Amino acid sequence: MQIENQSEAIAFLRAELARIDSADAVRTVETHISLVFIARTLAWKLKKAVRHPYLDFSTAERRLAFCERELLLNRRTAPGLYRHVRRLTRNTDGRLALDGKGSLVDAVLEMARFDDGRLLDRLAQRGELTPRLVTRLAAIVVGFHAAAARSADEAASGSERVAAVLRINEAGLEAARNLFGDGPVAELVAATSNLWERHRPLLDERQRAGCVRLCHGDLHLRNIVEIDGEPVLFDCLEFDEEMATTDTLYDLAFLLMDLWHRDLRPLSNLLFNRYLDGADEIPGLPLLPLFLAMRATVRAHVLATQAVEGSAEGREATAKESRAYLDLARDLLTPSPARLIAIGGYSGSGKSTTAAAIAHDVGAPPGARILCSDRIRKRLFGVQPETRLPLEAYRPEVSAQVYALQREEAGKVLATGQSVIADAVFDRLEERTAIETLARKMGTPFVGIWLEAPEPTLVERIAHRRGDPSDATSDVVRIQLLHDLGPLDWLKVDSTAKDAGRRIEEAIQA
Repeated sequence: MQIENQSEAIAFLRAELARIDSADAVRTVETHISLVFIARTLAWKLKKAVRHPYLDFSTAERRLAFCERELLLNRRTAPGLYRHVRRLTRNTDGRLALDGKGSLVDAVLEMARFDDGRLLDRLAQRGELTPRLVTRLAAIVVGFHAAAARSADEAASGSERVAAVLRINEAGLEAARNLFGDGPVAELVAATSNLWERHRPLLDERQRAGCVRLCHGDLHLRNIVEIDGEPVLFDCLEFDEEMATTDTLYDLAFLLMDLWHRDLRPLSNLLFNRYLDGADEIPGLPLLPLFLAMRATVRAHVLATQAVEGSAEGREATAKESRAYLDLARDLLTPSPARLIAIGGYSGSGKSTTAAAIAHDVGAPPGARILCSDRIRKRLFGVQPETRLPLEAYRPEVSAQVYALQREEAGKVLATGQSVIADAVFDRLEERTAIETLARKMGTPFVGIWLEAPEPTLVERIAHRRGDPSDATSDVVRIQLLHDLGPLDWLKVDSTAKDAGRRIEEAIQA
């Protein structure tokens, strides 16, 4: 609800920004709670004088306080974008001034202008969102979550925090029942409620373990921009600290769901895997279906409200997208049994490429956890995946330890209900037997795939590798080819064959 008329302030701010920034024109971007004035090198963000059930910007003093809070919180991830808060005041002669000594009229948050064409949602629309950028994004989110302040009350109920969101979602769905229909709404509410009830102990345990933190709160592609090749998180949820204080996996789930909804599922799986490379979050994986569905439900009822309350123009498109999010939320709650797939083959045979290509189709969204022996070895030695290790790191006893760690982590992931793809050479019978034994022990369906390729192809692929976790050389491949594999009952696939993808797809879907 609009509380006061800000037209005088808006006109002054637009003119003043144009003067200060030597801009010929000032562009305005409007959301339901703010106006952003964009000039040549600067942008000013003005909070609308509104009051909603979830926020109160009704007075100049409150808007100033929230501008200062927004500055503080966003400097955690985007210190170069967020400059300072400017006060709009009224002089004794009645004229408005910027940072004057008169009474407070309003406030704006000053930011450096960035190229909005580099927003990640724009990159996604143009097909320019790359695996490299997503990999960097995962590392940045891991670091941000690790540094984020823990909930001040770790003895509080983590399950009640989630229940509060579920109540908001249920109310939003109820208000849009005419758009969605009774059946889908009732089905979704019941499914999320049942899953919440099942995971209440885990939600509370994660609160006690410090996994509930002051996160971003609104972490989707539109709130991330690429600057100088690096993803920068901005525009966090500043108006409700309680709402932004949430489980780190729920924060991540918005990004995973956003990519999944945009049909960028391999990138969603990549983000998931690179995040887990840097964060010990296996114990929380049973919560992902609930968290992903909650995020999709939020988008469904927010868009439904916009479709109902907005102008006739674009209403049907908004309603259609809203229903798509509702369908996605229901799909995300559909059970998908865990599976274990092992992909073996000599260096250069295409194991990691194949794993990345199929992982999003294996098990529950966002797909399988890929456990790559090369990455495990680098982690064991405490180096980055691209760092080359000495020959001593490949002694037989070290390799045995790597395979053991791979099986140990695979067992932990499978126990959460998430699927696993084990990526390693698997050229020894005992290692193939051990991974199959793990599947039987866990009661999990197993598929073993052995990739092959002619020696010249293997050597050529290795020669063209750049920034790869594998340290294999052409000499390593030639030595591998001399090894006796022993009995091999895995599906053999020539990775250079035209039907390789189809055969692998049939195997994992069987």
